[in-house]
Amino acid sequence: MDAIGQEFIARTRYHFTDDFLPKIERCLERLADEQIWWRPNDQSNSIGNLVLHLCGNARQWIVCGVGEAADTRNRDAEFAQRETIPKATLQSLLTQTIADVDATLEGYDAARLLERRTLQGMSVSALEAILHVVEHFSMHTGQILLLTKIITNSDLAFYKFKGTDSIHQWKMDAAGSQ
Repeated sequence: MDAIGQEFIARTRYHFTDDFLPKIERCLERLADEQIWWRPNDQSNSIGNLVLHLCGNARQWIVCGVGEAADTRNRDAEFAQRETIPKATLQSLLTQTIADVDATLEGYDAARLLERRTLQGMSVSALEAILHVVEHFSMHTGQILLLTKIITNSDLAFYKFKGTDSIHQWKMDAAGSQ
């Protein structure tokens, strides 16, 4: 079980740092502040709201719930935000959140994955909490990608069809230009 738990944590860390984060960063790079806060209607969230929500959820469930830090989340504020928060501020918040999630998971003992916690009034195992955030992040990342494609009327070019994963090439190119 320990090897399975360690692999689960390793793959979770990969998804946050090397899959979800670079995709959302690419979307934010392509958009102006006004586009990040655009919403198609009052029942829908903007990309900005989704980023705030992802940060709040990941902090509450992993950094606080699994890592046992103090939970100060105001979930309603994530959706109520209507004033523009600059792109750089959102990017910084997202990057710091993923770094905190990664640090929490890096130091987490996989033997404790079945320990229970109470999150949002529900009793869940640490494994359930982590899996919830991975699924939740994946769903909202997809929404951010779709909204970005709609707003920019462009393909985000994450994957090449010749077997090369262009998100990794994009990250390498971006790192080389710094």
